[in-house]
Amino acid sequence: MAPPDNYSFATLETHVGHDFGAAEDIVVSQERIDSFADSTNDRQWIHVDVERASAHSPFGGTVAHGFLTLSLVAGAIGSSGVVPRDAKAVFNYGVENVRFLAPVLAGATVRSRFVLKSVEDKGDGRKLLTIAGTVEIEGSDKPALIGDFLALVIA
Repeated sequence: MAPPDNYSFATLETHVGHDFGAAEDIVVSQERIDSFADSTNDRQWIHVDVERASAHSPFGGTVAHGFLTLSLVAGAIGSSGVVPRDAKAVFNYGVENVRFLAPVLAGATVRSRFVLKSVEDKGDGRKLLTIAGTVEIEGSDKPALIGDFLALVIA
């Protein structure tokens, strides 16, 4: 689902509960996992050693870092339409209640879904959005993660 036609900074509060649907699919390739491992110095074998993970991982291969999967949410929020087009800026403000429910295997496709949960006026042309998010794994009954994502939107 896309944002409603009348969705703007001024009308945010009237759209609490709106389901923004799914953002674009993202393939979590081994190359992406390796790059994340290099960036974070988290090179556990379950993420980066394809041969060992294929032989010994309970998942049958390498899996993405939970924080890699979590980091994909920021871009997905930006492209999903949750942030009104007339906003001048948006900042990550925090995350709450995040739970990692299923591993994301290398090569899997994930997509994020968002519902506007609440809007809090912070004054000075700023509003804090709480966005309920789910990262789904294509072909899996269980999501990779769920949580509430906080975004500070500037008029």
